[in-house]
Amino acid sequence: MFLSSLCLLPVLLAQQPAPVSLLGFSPATAKIELDLEKRFQSIPDPARMRANMQLLSARPHHVGSPYDKQNAEWILAQYKQWGWDAHIETFQVLFPTPKTRLLEMGSFRAKLEEPASAVDPTSNQKDEQLPTYNAYSPDGDVTAPLVYVNYGLVEDYEELARYGISVKGAIVIARYGQSWRGIKPKLAAEHGAIGCIIYSDPAGDGYAQDAAFPAGPMRPAEGVQRGSVLDAPLYPGDPLTPGIGATADAKRLKREDAASLAKIPVLPISYGDAQPLLEALEGPVAPETWRGALPLTYRIGPTKSRVHLQLAFNWDLKPVFDVVATMRGTEEPDVWILRANHHDGWVNGADDPISGQVALLEEARALGQLVATGWKPKRTIIYLSWDGEEPMLLGSTEWGEQHAEELRQHAAIYINSDGNDRGYLFAEGSHSLEPLVNEVARTIDDPETKASVWQRLQAWELLHGSPDQRREAASRADLRIGALGSGSDFSVFLDHLGIASLNLAYGGEDSEGVYHSIYDDFYWYTHFSDATFVYGRALAQTNGTLVLRMAQADLLPYDFVALADTLHVYTGEVKALLETRRAEAKDRKAALELNAFALTNDPKHPMVAPPSLETPPFLNFAPLDNSLTALDQASAHYNKARSEARGKILSAATLKTLNEELIQAERKLTSPQGLPRRPWMQHMIYAPGWYTGYSAKTLPGVREAIEERRYSEADSQIVLIARAIGDEAAYVEHLAHELESISASAGSAPTSSR
Repeated sequence: MFLSSLCLLPVLLAQQPAPVSLLGFSPATAKIELDLEKRFQSIPDPARMRANMQLLSARPHHVGSPYDKQNAEWILAQYKQWGWDAHIETFQVLFPTPKTRLLEMGSFRAKLEEPASAVDPTSNQKDEQLPTYNAYSPDGDVTAPLVYVNYGLVEDYEELARYGISVKGAIVIARYGQSWRGIKPKLAAEHGAIGCIIYSDPAGDGYAQDAAFPAGPMRPAEGVQRGSVLDAPLYPGDPLTPGIGATADAKRLKREDAASLAKIPVLPISYGDAQPLLEALEGPVAPETWRGALPLTYRIGPTKSRVHLQLAFNWDLKPVFDVVATMRGTEEPDVWILRANHHDGWVNGADDPISGQVALLEEARALGQLVATGWKPKRTIIYLSWDGEEPMLLGSTEWGEQHAEELRQHAAIYINSDGNDRGYLFAEGSHSLEPLVNEVARTIDDPETKASVWQRLQAWELLHGSPDQRREAASRADLRIGALGSGSDFSVFLDHLGIASLNLAYGGEDSEGVYHSIYDDFYWYTHFSDATFVYGRALAQTNGTLVLRMAQADLLPYDFVALADTLHVYTGEVKALLETRRAEAKDRKAALELNAFALTNDPKHPMVAPPSLETPPFLNFAPLDNSLTALDQASAHYNKARSEARGKILSAATLKTLNEELIQAERKLTSPQGLPRRPWMQHMIYAPGWYTGYSAKTLPGVREAIEERRYSEADSQIVLIARAIGDEAAYVEHLAHELESISASAGSAPTSSR
């Protein structure tokens, strides 16, 4: 009998399913978690999302509008109905609205108006729509010649100098694209311009891409992109209360002392209004890369006729209504999982932001439904529906600043979304969360292909990615997530408070040209985007599953090996950038010494030789390399300790202590002195670009110093970044030792469920 049982043992073991493996879970708790996720993922309902979008985007709901408040109160009622402990938190923020807008040149006067479309029932709500404008432009009345500056980037002004054209005392006209809009007046002012016009060229989001609305999804001739021009790379949020919550009794700066306000008047216009201005430009023909899709010869200017730009605003304080819903944890209530999307729009805002808001609401409903069946989260879950994102992250920033110390103490993760469309999963964020994102993406079905959303993204990167993406998609276990800069509500949590953060959305399949216009509404979304809301369901499933993993894991599922690997990539990039600057200086010196620019100059189209470039010194990257080596060793040690602990029985009290320590790991990558020129930005690894805006600059103190040829600053920033990474390494090593010590004294978990 004994011998017979031994003979059968291999067969019985072979029939046992392989242990389930999830980051941060034991085999036993992983099985429970997957069962929970299966129940959760079955609940989000596309039909509910459609109905909720139709309701929430029925009228304009910008900051200060009646429907904005009505939407906040409706969202609050939903949370309460689903069993959440919910309330509205109100802040008073500076939000200017236009009272005078005038743009003219000779007999031409810009319309500055978006006409309603006969087929689009909500586009005719003119009395409730904000006019087309750039929020936080100063008042101004300026008259000057016009100069075309392409996208208004640093390199565009370098090109203008080659043509011998200055914008000093001029009004510039720039096209949208290639940088965040607020950079365009910022750089124009730095070069001496007195006004700025930004227009949407059809090459970017108009008829050159697809049919114009209402025949297609793209921007029509009269369509205008509204938007903020606050200096977001300096600090987002209410310009009068940097660093503190904009409560009713907050101490406010005088408007003239608010550093984030734009310095020159700026106005957005349609390509219909832009065409007569561009046609009036004289001077050199614009370089080929500066030419858009309008039927005209693009020239740089200036114009003979002078352009008159007059703007005046109501500089009022307006309320923003943040909806805060809490589900208190049962075992680790002092560890918080934050999940958010904003609810305000520039006009009706169906795509931006309601497509993301309705997914978030379905997550909240699903979690409430799970609680109604008896489930309770281990950690505290907080869902947030922000107000005031569009004018520059007002609601989220003020809430984050108001609760800064609590958040630094308790927040484990901030998960953000914004708009959502049809296509591929896009994920950006803290790289200690990269393996978690990959693990979750492998469990979500793509609505169109029925493969996982991870497999679909891998296929896209194999076919359409950069050379590095194609290589890594074929060979690396995980797909990389991008870095976060700014442009949505994660900024205060990551950039200022050092909370590990993510931003996720689906998209990439549909063309979109109605951003921040009256045509971004329910009609447009249900004709030209995720019309069946199946990608809204996928977003709810993805983000809700991330929430559940973070809320329920035995050990919070950070992975510091992924962080270290990414930091090696960033370090290689800044070293390569320095060598590029060295090669540029060498090539420029040779060309100037050979008189190459003069010898190739066309007398019919004369150009000015560029200036010589400073040859970069050899920077000392040793501190950075040494700190990375320390992080490599510490992260490998932590993963080994975590792997060994997975088979042990750790008490709830022990895990609670470890998790409360783990949430502080991201904070080690911050510095209280912040970045050069912007102390509010305290993360040493990620930041919005000083001259790009939304897009991220990684290792920003070093990277931007090299880009701008401030080499002594780069040297000092290497030391500061190395110190932050060294602090991270020491902290991860401490966690590894602590986990090893606890595991050594713990009992082993059963190896079989039989």
